Amino acid sequence: MLFLDRAQVERRLDLPALLDVLSSALIDLTAGRASAPPRIAARAPHGLLAAMPGCAAGVLGAKLVTVFPENESRGLPGHQALIALFDAGNGAPLAVLDGTAITAARTGLVSALATRALAREDARVLTIIGSGVQARSHLAALPLARKFAEIRVAGRNRERVAAVAAAACAEPYSEIEAAVRGADVVCCCTHADQPILNRKWLAPGAHVNSVGIGGCELDRATVDSAGVLAVESMVAFDPFPAGAFELQGVDPSRGVELGALLAQGGAAHRRGDEITVYKSVGHAVEDVAVAAWVVRQAACYDESR
Repeated sequence: MLFLDRAQVERRLDLPALLDVLSSALIDLTAGRASAPPRIAARAPHGLLAAMPGCAAGVLGAKLVTVFPENESRGLPGHQALIALFDAGNGAPLAVLDGTAITAARTGLVSALATRALAREDARVLTIIGSGVQARSHLAALPLARKFAEIRVAGRNRERVAAVAAAACAEPYSEIEAAVRGADVVCCCTHADQPILNRKWLAPGAHVNSVGIGGCELDRATVDSAGVLAVESMVAFDPFPAGAFELQGVDPSRGVELGALLAQGGAAHRRGDEITVYKSVGHAVEDVAVAAWVVRQAACYDESR
């Protein structure tokens, strides 16, 4: 059985290639060719441990992921994970991987897919709200979706914002509102338990990605005004930990699965200057598909030696 630690996984994460891997996994999910039950979680005093089994890309797998929002103040990722893969034909264990880097990369890449499907073709200003792992992941992934001429980073911790912005050649902003106003794409990448985005700040035609799962990162007005409300799976409307806090009480018929949008191709899903929103909760098929791809790259490397 293969074991890949975090460094070994990170060396094999090819973002452009994984964009296609994730697109296929989400299309398969919507078409019924991939499967995963709703996420479950056990709670600890300062976080939780979630279990996410699924079948994708011809492989069975499961991710165990901890979510500890206070970790960033300790210099640790807020999400830490392991992924186990099994042969879909006979159930034999194939590999165990560190899933922390996979979780970070696949989350940013799926936001890039949502941006490719929903953002205006002429989107040129990107705003990232947050200064942690997911802020960096989105800064790496979003330019794969659009050619941004200006990238802004804002958040509550000014020192971390400045460091993240400098590493990405982006512009740091001291105020979130100022960073959001005039942006074409806004990515909310925080553990905020109260809204950090106000619908009034959004420019006409803006697209919003939200990946926070710790609470209500988006204000209700942004969700309610979305002309397109995209989710990975309709399970996103279920109660937490399977679903998103921001979607509680929202009519599920308003949602559309990202796989359905990707299967149609292009960015023809918006109308005029409407706001579009992608609300991520994370999905096991994403983790399994990426982990399976990484293991195949590792196997190819070993065979070539």
